[in-house]
Amino acid sequence: MEFEVIRGDIAAQSADALVNAAGTSLRMGPGAAGALRRGAGGRINEEAMENGPVDLGEVAVTGAYDLDADYVIHAAAMPHYGDGQATAESIREATRNAIAAADDRDCESLVIPALGCGVASFDLEEGAAIIGETIREYEPRTLSDVRFIAHSDEERSTIRDATAE
Repeated sequence: MEFEVIRGDIAAQSADALVNAAGTSLRMGPGAAGALRRGAGGRINEEAMENGPVDLGEVAVTGAYDLDADYVIHAAAMPHYGDGQATAESIREATRNAIAAADDRDCESLVIPALGCGVASFDLEEGAAIIGETIREYEPRTLSDVRFIAHSDEERSTIRDATAE
């Protein structure tokens, strides 16, 4: 499946589903999670935590509240225990499971950040390559508009270079 690399605030995006870079507890902390939590208002953090904890690489789905989306897919690419570090496998599984959750809900559009590459400290270039490869390998049923979002021009450039074919 093809995707576009964009720059912006994930909480300002319009899509059927937005992906939250979550930890296994599903507690919405800083980074993309913080932006989504602030943008959603309401009980999104409480609803997310009611669905957790989840295993590393798994996802939980909540409503999007005040965001311009139908769903927020909380993808656990990092543990909320031990060293809190993401791994290549946790990023790959969280990405695959987030895409499948959107596709299972008949979503046509999805916005995904660099899972595991912020607070979880995984190398952005390597993480972006894994995410890009996982998106490309997925055979969608309904998804047709997938956007890999960066929060800065520098991050966007790194993601574009890492995901170029």
